[in-house]
Amino acid sequence: MKTNLKNLTREELAALLAAVGKERYRADQIIRWLYRHRVDSVAAMSNLSRVCREQLQQLACLPALARVAVERAADGTEKFLYRLADGSCIESVLIPEKERLTLCVSTQVGCRQGCRFCVTGRQGFRRNLETAEIVDQVVQSQKYLDPQGKVIRNLVFMGMGEPLDNLAAVVKAVEILRYDDGLQFSSRRITLSTCGLVPEMALLGEQAEVSLAVSLNATTDRQRSELMPVNRRYPLEQLLAACRRYPLKRRSRITFEYILLHGVNDSIADARRLVRLLAPLRAKINLIPFNEHPQLPFRRPPAAAVTAFQEILLAKGLTVIVRKSKGADIQAACGQLRGRVQPAAGGETGSSVSPGTDA
Repeated sequence: MKTNLKNLTREELAALLAAVGKERYRADQIIRWLYRHRVDSVAAMSNLSRVCREQLQQLACLPALARVAVERAADGTEKFLYRLADGSCIESVLIPEKERLTLCVSTQVGCRQGCRFCVTGRQGFRRNLETAEIVDQVVQSQKYLDPQGKVIRNLVFMGMGEPLDNLAAVVKAVEILRYDDGLQFSSRRITLSTCGLVPEMALLGEQAEVSLAVSLNATTDRQRSELMPVNRRYPLEQLLAACRRYPLKRRSRITFEYILLHGVNDSIADARRLVRLLAPLRAKINLIPFNEHPQLPFRRPPAAAVTAFQEILLAKGLTVIVRKSKGADIQAACGQLRGRVQPAAGGETGSSVSPGTDA
């Protein structure tokens, strides 16, 4: 079976080439073709000799994710539906933020964590994505933007799946995405969000350099275990201890995401408990008013309740922002990704907004 070139780190690519007697610098050339020029075939790598390209084509392949559909929200958010080689589908979301663009990347087909407020989790788990499938979301999304002269500045691993449940592939993807002669993402522009897999958090701190976000969403073990089954394995005490141990650069903080669910975790008592939990940590807090979905039983809190919750945290000196959800009208907001092709009129499969082109 041929090797997908986007599954390989620079060292792995150099080893592949060395096996057929090629020089190490050829790996650097290929990296630039893959991620700076974003070519879709080995034949396009024109500074490799014909013989080198022929040998490489015998060893390796360069498949691309097939972009099935693009949906655009009223606020400019764009959701890409990609079909994988096995027929599975995943979604990535391009989020406009002031003067920069952020891409929300998926790491699994589905998710096995079962958080009650997340649509992705309701579809169950199918499989992990390969490193190439993670990286190619960024490559294909940037190719989509190239004709517009726009550049993705930030990456967030907050799409479909739990990134730390696919740790090895994600760590390799982060390494590839950071290459200076490739896509050139710095560590401070890559954020990974986890529901709280404690052992994997420690490994992530050892193996990759990214900003960490923790999906907290509750202030007691009973409450969190009802919302997030992962808490039954790694309760709050263990999770917060892992956060204290996580290696942070000077002036860096862990982001704690707190989805506000009306009548569930948005009370004044919840806010005060959250202060006690996070005050000892180098933390910043993203409050996320729940994005309602017909498949889920929860409701969005009224604006006054969100403001009251935030003010309690601010009064205690915590850094807090209320995150404005984007893309809710195309089900691209936090917790809404499903990775399914929606039936169009007449029962055909397609996008409800505008079809994309195959990558």
